[in-house]
Amino acid sequence: MTELLKEQAGFSFAGRVALVTGAGRGIGQAIAQELHRGGAKVVVTDLNLENALTVARGLDASEQTAIALRLDVREKHDFENALAEIMRRWDKIDIVVNNAGHAKRTPIDDITPEEFDDIIAVNMRSVFLSCQVFSKPMKAEGYGRIINITSLASHNGGTVASPHYAAAKGGAATLTRYFARQLAGDGITVNAVSPGPVSSAKGRLSHLLDEISKKVPVERFAEPSEIAAAVALLASDRGGYIVGATIEVNGGLHMT
Repeated sequence: MTELLKEQAGFSFAGRVALVTGAGRGIGQAIAQELHRGGAKVVVTDLNLENALTVARGLDASEQTAIALRLDVREKHDFENALAEIMRRWDKIDIVVNNAGHAKRTPIDDITPEEFDDIIAVNMRSVFLSCQVFSKPMKAEGYGRIINITSLASHNGGTVASPHYAAAKGGAATLTRYFARQLAGDGITVNAVSPGPVSSAKGRLSHLLDEISKKVPVERFAEPSEIAAAVALLASDRGGYIVGATIEVNGGLHMT
């Protein structure tokens, strides 16, 4: 009966193990909540361990179905360590959501090579490292779902985002298509969700709220749960024929 109710309420992830990066707040937190609500065991990862712990404990304080790990997406060994812990606990990984991201609005003339490289590492190289590490056990199982969170900036060069962030998200979108083609024959789907303006970013964009809202056809920002709903489709068994796609969740701000 419990599984029937979960299926009726949304997508079922019963028996699945999922990892979400950057899940200590905002979109990542909403994704972790959505997957756990559907029955998945969820690994909440974040650079800020305290934030990750708060989210994981909110899902399951007993740590039977949700745990927190510190994960710096710039470091391959952090992904490898996370995988080792997942395999120790649950012996498989089914769903990976590469949500962690970092944006800066540094004026072009003030962007240093070090800042440029760091933005690329967090937003693009992390996708490569995650797919490289987690696709191996997925291949062994013959099943996997990888969802990369890109950005509207990957299409339009950035409405308010900096050039290195837009370039990194564009690269993440390209990596999505590359890995989708490489892994589809192994039972692994790789797709992306591209959000527009999201309410969790309002604090950083407070001086631009009215201007941005007027440009969005639905005249509002998205809620993190609306991004999570798109992720849930791609992470589900029912999304198994969606390969190399990007779902645009931007209120009509960009239409393809």
